[in-house]
Amino acid sequence: MEWFDNHKSLFTTALLLFVVLTFMVAIRPALNNEKINRPLPGAEPMNRDALAGKKIFIANGCVACHTQQVRNVEMDKMWGQRPSIAADYAATSRTDVWRNTATLMGTERTGPDLTNVGNRQGSLEWNLTHLYNPRILVKESVMPAYPWMFEIKESPAKNDVIVNVPDAYLKNSAGKIVATKEALQLVSYIQSLKQTKLPDGTVLPEFLYGKKQETGNITSGQEANKINGAELYATHCQSCHQSNGEGLPGAFPALKGSKIVASDSLSVYINIIMNGYSGRVSEGFGVMPAVGTNANLSPEEVTAIINHERKSWGNNATEVPAEEVKKIMDFINTQPQKTE
Repeated sequence: MEWFDNHKSLFTTALLLFVVLTFMVAIRPALNNEKINRPLPGAEPMNRDALAGKKIFIANGCVACHTQQVRNVEMDKMWGQRPSIAADYAATSRTDVWRNTATLMGTERTGPDLTNVGNRQGSLEWNLTHLYNPRILVKESVMPAYPWMFEIKESPAKNDVIVNVPDAYLKNSAGKIVATKEALQLVSYIQSLKQTKLPDGTVLPEFLYGKKQETGNITSGQEANKINGAELYATHCQSCHQSNGEGLPGAFPALKGSKIVASDSLSVYINIIMNGYSGRVSEGFGVMPAVGTNANLSPEEVTAIINHERKSWGNNATEVPAEEVKKIMDFINTQPQKTE
């Protein structure tokens, strides 16, 4: 009983017990997790601009509406090719000594998940336009606009990044909209968010509650017709080319009345979908990312998108069969791709 009457001994013992339990329950498991969880082979560390952009992302509260976690459910499959795993977050580190904002997994998904947005929407032009005013590209968007991250210059410098904004969204400005360093850093962070592929030979985890896919040989466009091309277009193409197929003047070309869309030669058309396109940069249009490759689109899905585009917005080109698309995709995959 004398020990209980000595407050120094009592509180010292309680403190030591607390420290020991903290080490055993919290610190030791955390250190063990650092040993067993390593970044995936091929994971690219963020550059200086992306790291600065992450701080801007946090400062503007973007984590309140955007998650960075692909859950193991079928409905999350549109955000990544596989569910997120611990190794996806192993390379992150503390912001500083006082703040631990290493992972920005989030809990609210008011806006789309950003785990793989660098592959899903890697266009610099699109991201800057969307940052200036999301309603330019997505009329239904509830995301706030960030015009203060841009400047208006009558005579932009040679290295300035000009954002093509429709006149309807300009507020009595006679100059050009130029992205500030802060805007470019934020977009650099967003573009760095890419889901790393698992090592060769590793089985991709299956999403839970997935729909059973019908199997069979591709013999005609009938299999592709079972896939909703309009939904695929809305998911992968609409953000740039718009729901009416008219694109955004000066930024993203129109598919309505496009010669490539209506052409009988599919090679160029499919190559653009799979590998992207930069041939119209001199005209002021942005670089199109490799949508088909990044989204791992199947021949049937590419066929469904093509047929949707060839029959929409007044386009009246002949529908194409899935087996022809597959042959061209197989040929494209055998060709070495140019690196810029």
